[in-house]
Amino acid sequence: MKPDLFQSPDYYLLDDLLSEEHKLVRDAARAWVKKEVSPIIEEYAQRAEFPKQIVKGLGEIGGFGPYIPVEYGGAGLDQISYGLIMQEIERGDSGVRSTSSVQSSLVMYPIWKYGNEEQRMKYLPKLATGEWIGCFGLTEPDFGSNPGGMVTNFKDMGDHYLLNGAKMWISNAPFADIAVVWAKNEEGRIHGLIVERGMEGFSTPETHNKWSLRASATGELIFDNVKVPKENLLPNKSGLGAPLGCLDSARYGIAWGAIGAAMDCYDTALRYSKERIQFDKPIGATQLQQKKLAEMITEITKAQLLTWRLGVLRNEGRATSAQISMAKRNNVNMAIEIAREARQMLGGMGITGEYSIMRHMMNLESVITYEGTHDIHLLITGMDVTGFAAFK
Repeated sequence: MKPDLFQSPDYYLLDDLLSEEHKLVRDAARAWVKKEVSPIIEEYAQRAEFPKQIVKGLGEIGGFGPYIPVEYGGAGLDQISYGLIMQEIERGDSGVRSTSSVQSSLVMYPIWKYGNEEQRMKYLPKLATGEWIGCFGLTEPDFGSNPGGMVTNFKDMGDHYLLNGAKMWISNAPFADIAVVWAKNEEGRIHGLIVERGMEGFSTPETHNKWSLRASATGELIFDNVKVPKENLLPNKSGLGAPLGCLDSARYGIAWGAIGAAMDCYDTALRYSKERIQFDKPIGATQLQQKKLAEMITEITKAQLLTWRLGVLRNEGRATSAQISMAKRNNVNMAIEIAREARQMLGGMGITGEYSIMRHMMNLESVITYEGTHDIHLLITGMDVTGFAAFK
């Protein structure tokens, strides 16, 4: 196992903008990633297996619902703390961050915001510790970027609901204890339902042969006449705006997380450029390699400023969905470009598991697509500035 030598870049002294609590939260997450994730993640990615033994640690560092109030098992932290935790976890691996942000923003968030007190007390404390793992069922085989077209549905059978349909590309599905599932009622209105493992007719087959997010468990959700108790319906919000509100929180976390992946690729390439000798000097002493590194740190710094400001707006309740879309799109694209440039700087070594870059690059191919594709987020910004929807 190679030691984790990561040093976080802070070219514009952005630590000065963080509170002491922010820095303590970030540093605790960073230390945990160095100890528990970095030494094992290449092996698990090669095996295409999620390291389940890290779940308890994710809970301990606030990786599950850090902004959820303390009375429900959360840490009661602010949005910048949440972002910093996602940054550090994704510095380790995007797949591990996926597990964390799905649990936080797509499972705990809707139960906290849209659920009732009984649901909050039943589910949130166990989700916060990682005793239970959840997943989020929105995407369907025929409806990805157009979630409103979903066909998964439920009918009122008097003393329960009868749920039918299927979801796919669901992180955590193969081992999730609960699923927050979005389905249409008989009037075509979208509602959230909490489906629990063990309910008859509910299955979660795993998706295999992925080249991306290999250390993350992905699967399907199949509902074949599943009887869902009426008390498992989330009562406080319905319509497409309900799942989209969850996605806002998740996309915000991704905007921070992508910076972590970019930082890791930059730091690896910078260190390599100082050690790798060609033509009697370090490759870092050549103009082309300095150009690559200078552009990397510039883009990382811009992304850091973007997310910090977005975090302030989130804390104040002023951040818009379109602003979150801009940050998600910009930062993930930034990270994938840095991964590609860093891979080239390492030459042939860049494709091996000796370094993290190729794994980050493959992972980011998923991150740039899920939670709203790169192009859809572009159209969200376009609609916001022009007033015209161009999705069709």
